[in-house]
Amino acid sequence: MPNEPTLSLPWPDARALPASFFDRDARLLARELLGKVIRHKQGERWLSARIIETEAYYLAEKGSHASLGYTHKRRALFMDGGHIYMYYARGGDSLNFSAHGPGNAVLIKSAYPWQDQHSDAASLAQMQTNNPDAQGRPRSPQSLCAGQTLLCKALGLKVPDWDAQRFDNQRLFVEDVAERPAVVVQCARLGIPAGRDEQLHYRFVDAAFARHCTRNPLRRGQIAGQHFHLLTPKDNYR
Repeated sequence: MPNEPTLSLPWPDARALPASFFDRDARLLARELLGKVIRHKQGERWLSARIIETEAYYLAEKGSHASLGYTHKRRALFMDGGHIYMYYARGGDSLNFSAHGPGNAVLIKSAYPWQDQHSDAASLAQMQTNNPDAQGRPRSPQSLCAGQTLLCKALGLKVPDWDAQRFDNQRLFVEDVAERPAVVVQCARLGIPAGRDEQLHYRFVDAAFARHCTRNPLRRGQIAGQHFHLLTPKDNYR
């Protein structure tokens, strides 16, 4: 395999995921992205969020955009792994990454603000300014990125800027910060219409952050083995 082109990193020890990381089965990619950190530079600040919830989509199942056929708008879904696919959902922007195989991708469903030496309190404040609540007040860190459109709004990610693009280490990339969920919840995806493979367990949630994702898969009334499965790093997805 030829060496991938290397763009200069924003700091010497940055661990940006290469395109080859994304060139894998969508369910595996959805699971492996949990714990990784999305970095987006807005102005002079790096805004960062740890991925806590993902959904896998395939060309061959009815819940995916790709199953509706190739269009110019959906072209990123048919590109090599590691391309960005963005679209509008419920009036907001949504972020997806193409996986291995035409039409296969992972939706970044929710995340949790990440702070370190590259994304400090001022970066978090910028994310809160980007994504205030309905009364114009700062959202709590727990709710700031708790949904696909909230995440994009907080990070300042826009469809016109990033759809069908590759990552750019100087502006937007996903970093391995050595965080890995101890337990992953696997369950059905959200918002899939009836009759469009809504029963498929293609949603993955970091169990430690289950309360802060789009909808808690461990909430009261959910039954292990029926509504969800708990996976440890050595377990295969169901």
